[in-house]
Amino acid sequence: MTGGGRRSARSRTKPSTDVNEDDDAFNKAKPISKLRRVKTKDHGTALRILNADLKIILGFGIIAALIIFFLVHHLISTAEEARRPRVVTPFPAPRIMDLPQFQGEHKESLYWGTYRPHVYFGIRARTPLSLVAGLMWLGVKDGRYFIRHICQDSDDLSTYGWTSHNGRDFGHQVLVDQDMTLATSFLKYKEDDSGYGGDWAVRINVQNQGWNDEMQKNVHLFFYLAEEDGNALSLGGDTLDIHENSLLASGLRTGIGEWQLHLKSKADLEVHYSGLRTPHIHNLSDLVQENLASQLIRFNRLQLPDIYQSSSNILVFQISGRIPLEADIVFVSGAGENSRVEERISNLAGVSLTNQLNKKQREFDVKFESCFQLADKLDSNSIHVGKAAIANMLGGIGYFYGQSKISIPKNSNVKSHDDFLLYWPAELYTAVPSRPFFPRGFLWDEGFHQLLIWRWDLHISLDIVGHWLDLINIDGWIPREQILGAEALSKVPAEFVLQHSSNGNPPTLFLVLRDLVNGIKKNKFTASESNDIISFLQQAFVRLEAWFQWFNTTQLGKDVGSYYWHGRDNLTIRELNPKTLSSGLDDYPRASHPTEDERHLDLRCWMLLAADCMNSVAELIWKENKPEKDYSSTSNLLSDFDTLNQMHFDHASGAYFDFGNHTEKVRLSWKENMIGNNYVNRELVREVLEGPELKLVPHVGYVSLFPFMTRIIPSESWILEKQLDLISNRSILWTNYGLRSLAKTSSMYMKRNTEHDAPYWRGPIWMNMNYMILSSLRHYSLENGPYRDKARAIYEELRDNLIRNVVQNYHQTGFLWEQYDQKQGKGKGARVFTGWTSLVLLIMAEAYNEI
Repeated sequence: MTGGGRRSARSRTKPSTDVNEDDDAFNKAKPISKLRRVKTKDHGTALRILNADLKIILGFGIIAALIIFFLVHHLISTAEEARRPRVVTPFPAPRIMDLPQFQGEHKESLYWGTYRPHVYFGIRARTPLSLVAGLMWLGVKDGRYFIRHICQDSDDLSTYGWTSHNGRDFGHQVLVDQDMTLATSFLKYKEDDSGYGGDWAVRINVQNQGWNDEMQKNVHLFFYLAEEDGNALSLGGDTLDIHENSLLASGLRTGIGEWQLHLKSKADLEVHYSGLRTPHIHNLSDLVQENLASQLIRFNRLQLPDIYQSSSNILVFQISGRIPLEADIVFVSGAGENSRVEERISNLAGVSLTNQLNKKQREFDVKFESCFQLADKLDSNSIHVGKAAIANMLGGIGYFYGQSKISIPKNSNVKSHDDFLLYWPAELYTAVPSRPFFPRGFLWDEGFHQLLIWRWDLHISLDIVGHWLDLINIDGWIPREQILGAEALSKVPAEFVLQHSSNGNPPTLFLVLRDLVNGIKKNKFTASESNDIISFLQQAFVRLEAWFQWFNTTQLGKDVGSYYWHGRDNLTIRELNPKTLSSGLDDYPRASHPTEDERHLDLRCWMLLAADCMNSVAELIWKENKPEKDYSSTSNLLSDFDTLNQMHFDHASGAYFDFGNHTEKVRLSWKENMIGNNYVNRELVREVLEGPELKLVPHVGYVSLFPFMTRIIPSESWILEKQLDLISNRSILWTNYGLRSLAKTSSMYMKRNTEHDAPYWRGPIWMNMNYMILSSLRHYSLENGPYRDKARAIYEELRDNLIRNVVQNYHQTGFLWEQYDQKQGKGKGARVFTGWTSLVLLIMAEAYNEI
């Protein structure tokens, strides 16, 4: 259009006065209002002018059509937004993950990783539809074979977990299955010829412990690739002989370009394969098992069928050989012509890979000492556990993509064919509490995880916190449990899938944000790191405000400065004490009869943390133009010692308590119900023997110590001494292994909450709360006051007890545990609980959160 306009302008510079009849007829035929009159002898020129003008008209028409299209699209989108329920409407602000610091080199450096924590070994990219890799093997138990793939307790592995992992490009893991020890190493490397994200290699080393059984002298490994987007994968060849050709598979992906997967080994290996076509990979173990069973029944051989289904998007390679065995699997991206593929493969296999892994191991050891400085504090056994703690925290980081299922809010006009609404499609990069039991994101766990991670890698920590805050909805709510994607969903019982928008979770992300703000004030970061933190906080501030406001409105109590956790069941007849799942402390005893009159002490203290942190962030990033909300007034209100005592302190016991409609006279009793004529159903139901009344709820435990943990109590107050007495009293909270969650004197101590719910936060020792208590003991031991020496003595003994017990359990069992028994110190609950139990490393390093 533009070129045509310039040609018309040039034709008008020398107008002709000569007109013939054809020209005149032509000019008369043109609509005067639309086209210019042109007098010329040159018919070609006239046609060019007509063509140019038609282009102008057509161009304007297209522009008008596009404008109309976008206006209509905008109106439709606006209408859809208006119809979308608020609970599943994203917060209307720029995403934190769109910040420049999370783009470019940072984003590419984290593209590939061991981001599948629910499997024993898995690799994926941080992208919604990824090329996924993983490892299975056949375990032998009682003369039978079993597929090992998904982390699960029933596999009965003696131990497994990362012994080293830097969160970015290196990790080493050891798994012991009966008498077989399997080690997996992961290395990532970027060369000039590599595609986006670089290349990676996996070393698999298998050793045995002197087996005599012939079937145990062979190992069957299964390494697989799967395309989540359904694109077909290409097989290296119909017959796979790695000594003739190491290529197993190849393909093409946007961004990384052509890629190849190679197998290198000096061992005498037999390789078979199976190509599968399926939209899902969460049931891949079953598919492999079915393939093997079919071959065993039909041909009496334990091998994959060497069959490639048309357009297979999953390739499984069976690698069989005699133990000991070592094999290197190499993935190269950007594998087009002139990309030095053979040289790059050679650099990531054999001796070269050994050298690089050794180098990365040395770098891990040096960084570990630099970060935590344990060499002069602890013995080698303790340091070994400390390394396992940080390695498993980093190695357990996962990437998830999907839509949370949200229960339809009560008293809403929302209509749905299902009993839930779908959150918007979202991604989450996060650490997880436990690979076999909880391999997904939990909001209140994550704040504790980040206390460890930011000290190791600030930018990974900011990336994770940013992903979480981008999940906030328009009301300021974040779903407390993130079940994103089919693989994550497959690990969750149906009753826990739906997330309830009325329920919160402790806002522990403020713990790490407060650490970062304090770190800037004390010059703990480089100038570049400080700038990244500040730009992060500036982008996140509006979301943090919304999150704070959600708590400060939806969880507000009847009295000024009071709060209560929503979500307790006030109609249940099967729970001894209705659970408070939203608090994170599940069955910790609260008021026996949930009402809006409750005042929850722990939530009040969490709100103080949030208000204090918001005030500090505001002062840091808005030095001149402070936000309209004055967080200092809320912080001052919630930290007021006299108000706290009036609402929650019991002078007789010297302890802080919840307040609510409560009676101690409750019990579980067996009740028989006749069903039909021949069957009697017997169940435990709650029996209330005395009417409740509004009063303090007299259960000493972790909740009682929240004012101590948040350091509201003045260092010179006699109430501080009372807290120290409660902590150190063996008849109440003290044990030789850590502080128990509920006092032995409590009527609910170690009581089952239902027929099927064993005591959870009613006695056992939990590391996250012990860490916070230790942190405050250390604080008061350094403050001037009459009780500093007492605080110091308690601090030192408690720290020693916690470290000794966790280290001893790890070396005895091979695992960190979810909780520890208060009587004998043995690990309990979920094993491979490498979430907040990893805080033992910060206890070793005496690295605590500051206020």
